Amino acid sequence: MRIENYIKDLLYRHECVVIPDFGAFLTQRKPAQIHETTHAFYPPKKHLGFNNKLTENDGILINYLSKAEEISYQEAMQQVASFVAQLKTSLREIGKIEFEAIGTFYLEKEEIIFQPSYHHNYLLEAFGTEMYTASKIERSVKTAEEKPAETVSTKVEEKEIPVKKLPEEKRTIPIWRYAAVGIIAIGVSGLVAANWYSNDVKNHNLAEQQKAEKKVEQTIQQATFAIDNPLPEVTFKVHTQKGNYHIVAGAFRLKENAEKKLKQLREQGFPAREIGVNKYGLHQVIYNTFESRTEALQALRTIKNQENQNAWLLVKSLEANSQNHEK
Repeated sequence: MRIENYIKDLLYRHECVVIPDFGAFLTQRKPAQIHETTHAFYPPKKHLGFNNKLTENDGILINYLSKAEEISYQEAMQQVASFVAQLKTSLREIGKIEFEAIGTFYLEKEEIIFQPSYHHNYLLEAFGTEMYTASKIERSVKTAEEKPAETVSTKVEEKEIPVKKLPEEKRTIPIWRYAAVGIIAIGVSGLVAANWYSNDVKNHNLAEQQKAEKKVEQTIQQATFAIDNPLPEVTFKVHTQKGNYHIVAGAFRLKENAEKKLKQLREQGFPAREIGVNKYGLHQVIYNTFESRTEALQALRTIKNQENQNAWLLVKSLEANSQNHEK
């Protein structure tokens, strides 16, 4: 498998992928956009850039290559060094190198120029989304001339028809209507009385509750508490690890192995901790966490030289950082 393909895999997961002794690919998230003229909708994406000043090995590419090819770290370093040598030779002789789905490198006046590919999106959240153009909606407005002509209505003369008045009869109200009115009046008065009684009960309960609370408050204010043997004060120093740069000591399939590694690192004096399970189901243990990338790379270089050559740098924002408590 070509090293360019490993670089593409890492660009989905990391914000920075360094090719030792050549340069670093940097990604930056960009929101979705709408082109006002063409009405084209572009999904959110990772903008890809390149910095030829960042050439120091951070271990990400070589460590990934070592695991993917099942070779040693030293062999992976040699393959990457050979790959970089071929790149430089091609740039000097041809002046152009193209990485599929990544971009193209040009050599102009001894300076490397990078032109990213705009046809590939390395943002996992936008996987499967593509640019599309919305068609313009045409709206027609009718003018006064286009309005339908008003229909002429013919008036029909209406003739008044005389109505004969019937002889007035003495109107009588049935007795059952009086009974209904009486029942309604009794119901209304009963409802008013019930509401008055309910309100009176609520007011009484509220007043009694306020009295009880006042007595309890007075009792609490008058009470005194004496502790003959107070407990000694215990002071804890809390150290919170902050930052998005973590030096990984190892990833373990079994929880017990991760705990053993964590205990070993803490006995050596490292503020080590476990940061959970990654998407491969492995328990990750780190040496330390740093806010600055420069500090993290310096610490990684020291650990590689003195402790663990397979340690590598993880760039990730953790939602909840673990805390170490010291008495």
